[in-house]
Amino acid sequence: MPDTVFRLMERHQKLDEHLRRAQSRKFPDPLEIVRLKKLKLAIKDRLSRLMKRRTVTPSIH
Repeated sequence: MPDTVFRLMERHQKLDEHLRRAQSRKFPDPLEIVRLKKLKLAIKDRLSRLMKRRTVTPSIH
């Protein structure tokens, strides 16, 4: 697994942990929750693009 993919997966997992903690607080901060969700989604999208690029094999002519 390339280093970039590993780091992004690791970051996504940490954001997920932060999000769970933020949501479980007695008075969750809705702005923090939205921010964390957006960051998680951005990383997920980047991972998806990287994985698609890896699965597409260049055609040889």
